[in-house]
Amino acid sequence: MPLYAREFFAELGIPFANSTVVGNTYYAMPVPGEPLRLRIEFSPAKFADTYGGLRVQVINSHMGVVDTTALKFKDHGTFRRRDEIGGNPPGSSRWGTFDTQYHDLGEMPWKGAEFDGLRSAIEQYSQVWFPGAWEAAAPSRAVGRTAQQVPTPPASHTASRTR
Repeated sequence: MPLYAREFFAELGIPFANSTVVGNTYYAMPVPGEPLRLRIEFSPAKFADTYGGLRVQVINSHMGVVDTTALKFKDHGTFRRRDEIGGNPPGSSRWGTFDTQYHDLGEMPWKGAEFDGLRSAIEQYSQVWFPGAWEAAAPSRAVGRTAQQVPTPPASHTASRTR
């Protein structure tokens, strides 16, 4: 069964425009023209076709892997709500993981994932290796919105208090 990696990384919301997903791996060039690249791939868990996190790497296009870190789903609350609702107790072999075998047909194997903690960890990691790139790539939250000027009411010189 497929991982639906393209959809997973789209949901994760990494803002780098110069990026692509090849197979089950996300590649990005956070700073165009620089030799450092970002690679994120699924990290296998104990059992076959089961994934417990992401391996995030910085790669120099001339020298190879510069740094690697593992981000476990259980450490970032990615599947906490799903596991609590589904009755998977903390510490069980399925806690904080997903697999490509046991899910409904047509359903993403990582259904129920919450990406905020994972996205935040990737952002922090990116800040170390690509300072400012995340903010530069992230779309402005105020796009299309304009502050409306509201006239200030004239001051009242009455002795009574107004609301």
